[in-house]
Amino acid sequence: MGTRQITVLGLESSCDETAAAIVRLTLDTQGQLAGAGEIISNQVLSQIELHAPYGGVVPEIAARAHITHMDGLVKQALEEAGMRLAQLDAIAATAGPGLIGGVLIGLTTGKALALAAQKRFIGINHLEGHALTARMTQGVEFPYLLLLVSGGHCQLLGVTGLGQYQELGSTMDDAVGEAFDKAAKLLSLGYPGGPEIERWAREGNPEAYPLPRPLIDRHNLDTGSGAELACEFSFSGLKTALRQKAEKLAPLKDTHVRDLAASFQAAVLDCLADRTRNAMHVFRMLHNLSGEIPLVVAGGVAANQALRARLDMEASAQGYALCVPPPALCTDNAAMIAWAGAERMASAERMASAESEADAMATSAKARWPLADLSA
Repeated sequence: MGTRQITVLGLESSCDETAAAIVRLTLDTQGQLAGAGEIISNQVLSQIELHAPYGGVVPEIAARAHITHMDGLVKQALEEAGMRLAQLDAIAATAGPGLIGGVLIGLTTGKALALAAQKRFIGINHLEGHALTARMTQGVEFPYLLLLVSGGHCQLLGVTGLGQYQELGSTMDDAVGEAFDKAAKLLSLGYPGGPEIERWAREGNPEAYPLPRPLIDRHNLDTGSGAELACEFSFSGLKTALRQKAEKLAPLKDTHVRDLAASFQAAVLDCLADRTRNAMHVFRMLHNLSGEIPLVVAGGVAANQALRARLDMEASAQGYALCVPPPALCTDNAAMIAWAGAERMASAERMASAESEADAMATSAKARWPLADLSA
């Protein structure tokens, strides 16, 4: 038995990126993943310019843009790969979570293409796409600790296998990407807010304004075993403190904005580092792990270079190895959806089980779909 390749077309439309990509996964002679994957084509159309005037994503505008461009992007992905639908093994599309109108468009397109080409269809959890990206780009092996940070999500999860996700902590209010966007809007910066805060923070003083670090150094009390390290996040109080400080300084000069951005980013990084440090201890203890463990950071906020540098330092100190996909694959893309589909297909083959076509086609669009639910 030789190596086997699985080639999948992926579609992504959960928010404000319309994307189509073709990815190839290679299995070794034992049917196990043989290193990193191959991205054969990767088409992403950003809608930033459409939503910038509103300071955030407008669901109806996003859905209309997905309708307009999805078919063309599929054609471009196939042309870039020099392939036809008949040469694919499967078609995967995001089934949630996300803006329901956008999710429906990608999901319906994927099902239609699969029916027309008589190919297997696989509905993918968008968050699982992020969770598995490092396996596609760097061939990371299970188990690993995952920090998922994006506009809509902020979670720490233990990943012990495909579909095996244990939530260790999540945000109690705003996601970190949402907090960055709101902070940028408050400071009258551009959209999306994360890159703007990072850009202005580079020339600011992170110690200029003593903003709070919500929940930092806090522990959950477990009467059975003493102090249990806490892994939850909270950013709403930090956002409020930034607004109050900005109002006191108004009218804001550029120096104020740079220092406020730097102080805000420093507070966010302190919170992320503190919670992730706790999760590193918890994950190692829960699974009795020794040696160097991967710390994977995924989601749009993972593109922040200051965050990467801070977590690299924290990971090294705790016996972890930081693994972050390239910036272009941290934000929403279809390559991660295609890869998750390929992993799902390979897993079904190894277990000699497969979801029926009727069940696959019955996959519904979900506005909410916690990653930990896949473990149930």
